[in-house]
Amino acid sequence: MGVNLELYEHFETEFFSLVKGSAALETVYTDCRWAEGPVWFGDAHMLLWSDIPNDRILRYIPGVGVSTYRAQAGNTNGHTRDREGRLVSCSHLHRRVERTEHDGSITVLADCYQGKKLNSPNDLVVKSDGSIWFTDPAYGIESDYEGSRATQELPGCFVFCLVPDTGELRLVCDDFDRPNGLAFSPDETLLYVADSGFSHGKDRPRHIRRFEIGKNNSLSGGEVFAEIKPGLPDGLRCDIEGNVWTSAADGVHVLNPSAVTLGKIHTPKPVANLCFGGPKNNWLFITATDALHVLYTATNGAQRS
Repeated sequence: MGVNLELYEHFETEFFSLVKGSAALETVYTDCRWAEGPVWFGDAHMLLWSDIPNDRILRYIPGVGVSTYRAQAGNTNGHTRDREGRLVSCSHLHRRVERTEHDGSITVLADCYQGKKLNSPNDLVVKSDGSIWFTDPAYGIESDYEGSRATQELPGCFVFCLVPDTGELRLVCDDFDRPNGLAFSPDETLLYVADSGFSHGKDRPRHIRRFEIGKNNSLSGGEVFAEIKPGLPDGLRCDIEGNVWTSAADGVHVLNPSAVTLGKIHTPKPVANLCFGGPKNNWLFITATDALHVLYTATNGAQRS
């Protein structure tokens, strides 16, 4: 079968070792206001994702369909799973990182730093040591659309590292405009963090930065890995080879570890976030404005599912 030229745009031949040229972009759902934060639960064979303005978490079970997982969800944005398989979420409305326990109850993991309220936690990842890394831009307090308008108490928008067992919350990077999506390299020696400040002005960042992770989870480096056009980077993930799959205005861009853009997966509307999932961790779930899409790929996601 031939390559779907409307879906794929390639710049390097390596791109076609990562995608299936004949695969179709399947649209699962199209009734969101702003779809975000997909996370795959392999043991439950389901995907959860946020519809932030409609204040709900949705659930997709392949072969079954879409249903509401949680209404009045606190305008959650990003989601991940911890090492015990629990859902960990960023709540814009409550300005916190929270965990859903196995019995359905909610545990607040972080809602302030040095006595000041967090801005509106946006996205998060869990390292193999159990630490939770999250970004805290101000999107959720700038209007009532994705949260609740409020005064920013912190002097900036930061990246944090949380140790749930002790409750220690460390500020690990303080020089971002609007830190957004983040992802570890497969071996967890690198952390990629998107800066989506371009949403607030054309002279502001629209790039992904790359940090080296040292002892005691310290960060060094932080150079610009890649600038994303058109649009800006939001959510991103790595595959098992260390390639970076990032959201953009025209779809998903795939970059190798040397920051060479290998190709693009075009979507009908701008992409907010993405994750790998499925039984073999080779399905790419894409939240794109009002829709959830799924695409079968020829690689596998680096994150545990």
